[in-house]
Amino acid sequence: MDDGWSGVPARVRDWAIALGAAALLLGTGLSGESPGRDSDLLGYALLAVGGLALVARRRAPTAVLAVTALCAVGYLAAGFDVLSVPYLIAVYGAVRAGYRTLTAAASVSVLVMLHLTALVLHDGPAREALAQARHVLEVAWLIAAFAAGEALRQAEQRADEAERTREATAQRRADEERLNISRELHDSLTHQISIIKVQSEVAVHVARRRGEHVPEALLAIQEAGREATRELRATLEALRDDDATSPRGLDHIAELVEQTSRAGLETTLMIEGQRADVPAAVGRTAYRIVQESLTNVARHACAATASVRIDYRTGSLAIRVDDDGKATPDTVATPGLGLLGMRERVTALGGRLRAQPRGEHGFTVQAELPVERIS
Repeated sequence: MDDGWSGVPARVRDWAIALGAAALLLGTGLSGESPGRDSDLLGYALLAVGGLALVARRRAPTAVLAVTALCAVGYLAAGFDVLSVPYLIAVYGAVRAGYRTLTAAASVSVLVMLHLTALVLHDGPAREALAQARHVLEVAWLIAAFAAGEALRQAEQRADEAERTREATAQRRADEERLNISRELHDSLTHQISIIKVQSEVAVHVARRRGEHVPEALLAIQEAGREATRELRATLEALRDDDATSPRGLDHIAELVEQTSRAGLETTLMIEGQRADVPAAVGRTAYRIVQESLTNVARHACAATASVRIDYRTGSLAIRVDDDGKATPDTVATPGLGLLGMRERVTALGGRLRAQPRGEHGFTVQAELPVERIS
């Protein structure tokens, strides 16, 4: 019903359908023979309300189903035998939303109420009364609306399942590629870097034992070897962090903050919002952001305190890590592997990441991760 309107906003579509249905019912009621009763005004009002109720068919499909049903019974009682197009649309919307049993029960009840209303209030033969009730709601049209809603619901379910399957396949391939990369890095780099690190430390040790001046270049090589070893170890741990290795998540951030505090950096954790379950990928990314941020603070920021804030929002999870280190607004941040890795993780989930100096001094890392479409 909505596929041909793909370029039109949903609210505009709903109003167009509601106004069109109301105009159709009023036009049919006005063009037919007037019942000639005092209840004419009420009947016309029910015809209009039945159509306009469709404006809320997406937000409250069951409520719209009830309103259109009552309007159909009401204007039949007022003497208008107009096909209840709004109720058919409401049946389609409710079934599409997954309320199959409720819609079936409501439709049976509406059919019974329409026939009883026609029999009680119609002055002519019973056959004419029943025919009048059928004019308001034909069983064939009702079945067709139910079948159309169910068909589209199943089609959307299949599409969602196919999308989840594609995402799972892509995630599995990414995990396999990540593990392959970690193996290649381990085999090709770890041994060579370890040799550089050991040889440079031996050279520095020997020079100092002999009382010789240690060249600055040799000290730089020693420090670079240590830093490369740490970075490589952290990179390999991140690459191997998949579902099969008991990955860390939101539940482990408090432990991480406690470890950082014990190591000498006073760190606090604040959790805001109504805590809710989030996809595993979001939890892993949140943990890695906090871990890498605190690691950078401990290594480079010369900070005394740091704070971690986790904010559960509607449709997203926000993470913020602040420190009171030496960074200033004039500091030019050089993105390292850790920051690049964080940005890639956040971008892969469709989120946003900001990392920059704050205020007079200190650094802040902010990330917002969507949680609605990730599974």
